[in-house]
Amino acid sequence: MTKVLFATSNPHKLKEANDVGKGFGIEFEQLKVPYPELRDEDVGKVAEDGAKHVYSIVKKPLVVDDTGLYIDALNGFPGPYSAYVFKKIGCPGIIRLMNCIADRGAVFVSAVGYCDGKELKVFRGECKGTIIEEMRGPQVFGYDPIFLPDGEKKTFAEDDIIKDRVSHRRKSFEAFCRWYLTKNPGK
Repeated sequence: MTKVLFATSNPHKLKEANDVGKGFGIEFEQLKVPYPELRDEDVGKVAEDGAKHVYSIVKKPLVVDDTGLYIDALNGFPGPYSAYVFKKIGCPGIIRLMNCIADRGAVFVSAVGYCDGKELKVFRGECKGTIIEEMRGPQVFGYDPIFLPDGEKKTFAEDDIIKDRVSHRRKSFEAFCRWYLTKNPGK
């Protein structure tokens, strides 16, 4: 297995990355290095800046993930501020904000930033869906109990298999893994 450092303090993100990496022979190894997050509407710019910053500290190739939930009727809110908003109001707060709103469309966007000192790249993944009116499934990870992916009958929280198959993070890490193996064919 090829090892790639993943700067994150989030064990759920690490698990999701490793679930994807297994299929490519890549193991993501957790690197706990705190770094300031750039404030920008684009999670790709946030991930790129984070990867560059952490690389400047550890001087080793690595990835950083930034994710946002963009709700159509709320003009893309909470977007790149999703983690902060989740800590403050959680799923119940988002449900309250969406009270009496007919357009419940949303998209999860994940951006994986990679830096090795020579290259700085970003890989994106998206998953479109709907914000439902009540929580379904266990409150284990973020907005999963209120996000129903398009074409599915269960939320991310209700069915790990669905999440593993269609999630934004799966798509961004698959794109990274395909590129990484092309860049490093002997690994």
